[in-house]
Amino acid sequence: MKSNVKTWTQIKDEKFGKIGTPRRDELIRDFESFKIGYMLREAREKKKMTQEELGTKVSKKRTFISRVENDGSNMTLRTLYDIVEKGLGGKVKIKIEI
Repeated sequence: MKSNVKTWTQIKDEKFGKIGTPRRDELIRDFESFKIGYMLREAREKKKMTQEELGTKVSKKRTFISRVENDGSNMTLRTLYDIVEKGLGGKVKIKIEI
C-alpha cells in the first residue's frame, strides 16, 4: 500500500520547483534576505539598542532601520557593513559558494 505522505523537500519541489530553477532560486534569495534582516534585529536587541539609537550611529533614520530589519534585501553591502561594524560593533562574514 502506497502512502500519500510527502517529505518537506518533495512539497517544496512541487510547489516552488526544484533547486536550480529560477523560481526556487528566487525564493531562496528572498529567504536569505529575510534572514539577514532578522539577524540584524536580533543583534540590535541583544545590544539593548532601539532602532533610533542604531540609526543615529550609522546616520540613518529609524524607518530605514525598520525596513532593513523587515526585509534585508533593500540595502547595499556598505550599509550592511556600517550597521554591523559601526552600529553594532560586530563583524560581517560573507561566504560565496560555487
